[in-house]
Order: sequence, then C-alpha cells, then structure tokens
Amino acid sequence: MAKSTRWSRWPLPLRVALIFAAAGLALAIVGIFKGTVPANPLSIFLALLISGGSWGVVSWAVTTAIVDVERDVAEDAGDE
Repeated sequence: MAKSTRWSRWPLPLRVALIFAAAGLALAIVGIFKGTVPANPLSIFLALLISGGSWGVVSWAVTTAIVDVERDVAEDAGDE
C-alpha cells in the first residue's frame, strides 16, 4: 500500500512520462533482440537512451500542457 501512495504523490506528468519511457525502452529491447540495432554496447545504449528518453520527454511535455490547460479552464470557469 505504501508504494501506491508514494506513486500517487508524484505529479501526473512525471507518472505518464515514466510509463511511456518504459514502453519506449520495451520497444527498443524488442528491436535489439530482433537484430535491428548493431550488437555493440554503444549502439545498444544509444538505442535505449533515445527510445526511452524521447518517449518520456514528449509524453511529459504533452501531459504538462494538458494539465496546464485544464487548470486554466477551471480557473476561468471559477471567475464567471
């Protein structure tokens, strides 16, 4: 139970970013096993970094924008 409370305390954009980064890493690992990444350590590291990093950063940015817009809409609705 302590894990779920700790997880729920993290901001929503961070939680979404971690989930999508994990998905990007999983897809990169599938690609590595299928042989689409050269079998040297630097290529594997870069494939994991680019996949997980880009999925995580983009999903964080989109979620942050959504949260900000929803907050602004709620504030505008409260002003009326």
